[in-house]
Amino acid sequence: MGLAVALLTISDTRTLAEDASGDQLQISLEASGHRLHERTICPDDRYRIRAELSRWIADPAVDVVITSGGTGLTGRDGSPEAVSPLLDKTIEGFGELFRMLSFEHIGTSSLQSRCLAGVANGTFVFVLPGSLDAVTTAWERLIRSQLDVETRPCNLAQLRSRLKE
Repeated sequence: MGLAVALLTISDTRTLAEDASGDQLQISLEASGHRLHERTICPDDRYRIRAELSRWIADPAVDVVITSGGTGLTGRDGSPEAVSPLLDKTIEGFGELFRMLSFEHIGTSSLQSRCLAGVANGTFVFVLPGSLDAVTTAWERLIRSQLDVETRPCNLAQLRSRLKE
């Protein structure tokens, strides 16, 4: 049985009808046997981002939260700052691996990505850039296999029941 995943697109300009990255994540997670718990769009406002994430993190029905957008360096990009205080633990290697994989496609521009991942109240949280290429890379090359209990030698999905020990 798959995991329940909530998707949050962080954007001041996108609507659900124009959210290609969110669409791609939803299609990908459902194709992998997971189920969409909820999907919404939130403006680039760290307090509104925290409120939405906190609601999902507090909900025992949500296993994973994936955000897209707001990881850059502009004044409005605040996803990492919004999410970091909510995390109990950070998965340091996620951002490092993502930037390494992104380097293959976009070169040194990958250093502008401040994506991250962690665990909050037993919920996995992934904070991704908003581009279609970025969410596809993150899902296909990192997240999908880690949410698959068949991935060896280990995966995040098998840890789910032990996160609150």
